[in-house]
Amino acid sequence: MNEPLFFKPVFKERIWGGTALRSFGYDIPSEITGECWAFSAHPHGQSIVKNGSLAGKNLEELWENHHELFGNIEGDRFPLLTKILDANQDLSVQVHPNDDYAKVHENGELGKTECWYIIDCQEGAEIIFGHHANTKDELTTMIAENKWDELLNKVPVKKGDFFFVPSGTIHAIGEGIIILETQQNSDTTYRVYDYDRTDSDGNKRELHIEQSINVTTVPHQLAATTPVVEQQGNMEITKFVTCDYFTVEKWVLDGQSTRKQDQDFLLCSVIEGDGSLQKDGKEFTFQKGDHFLLPYKFGEFELTGKAELIVSYI
Repeated sequence: MNEPLFFKPVFKERIWGGTALRSFGYDIPSEITGECWAFSAHPHGQSIVKNGSLAGKNLEELWENHHELFGNIEGDRFPLLTKILDANQDLSVQVHPNDDYAKVHENGELGKTECWYIIDCQEGAEIIFGHHANTKDELTTMIAENKWDELLNKVPVKKGDFFFVPSGTIHAIGEGIIILETQQNSDTTYRVYDYDRTDSDGNKRELHIEQSINVTTVPHQLAATTPVVEQQGNMEITKFVTCDYFTVEKWVLDGQSTRKQDQDFLLCSVIEGDGSLQKDGKEFTFQKGDHFLLPYKFGEFELTGKAELIVSYI
């Protein structure tokens, strides 16, 4: 396969969503569109190939029937899920299980370790990242007594920040933040607190207090990462994190750059600008909001333009 595979994303309406995803060129379904699932092989939403001989097939079909695209990866499902989120309001305070807990309690679902790149945010924006409880008993008591200001750790954010969020981390994205999220292929979320919000019918969303307490890491362990920046000609590459589940980088292209795809696959999301990819005499243009996969043994290619991409692989 010597062509990049461009994917049509899936959109999810959320109580906290808005309209900011239109800035990526998307035709969103409503004024409360919260999530763009850019690369997804999850049963709750499948992204679909837009170009080439595989057009019309979803990512799960490729995994099952064209596994040669993904090299030597083993496993019963595609491992990653890439999203863009528009937090027009605060997201619920939540926590995700690890693989072992999810396998037993969530019908074989994967756990969820994730990371966030802050694409943009309003001035004064904050996230919730971690907590101040020292023991499980203290965590349980503070939740039961609604001592959220004491329990939750708030962190100011700015455009370009990156956060690694392992399973077991209490977290929430705050109002006015747009992120690109790279995560395990899972849709399991345990809500700890939802600000007592109600939907259009006056119903509060379900909380998962017992599960949240069970899976939360206590005390909170800060999973700090140190970005490594390397200038390679007209390409600045920042490696944010490498963990058991993924590696995530930011590519800033300013001109022309020769690259080599030597991973099992690369997932490339264009978050700013535009450009083109040249391979074997063919040219493929891309712009902000595009998402393309470079398959196994894709080899050497050229990128030209002025663009920013978030790139992930395992």
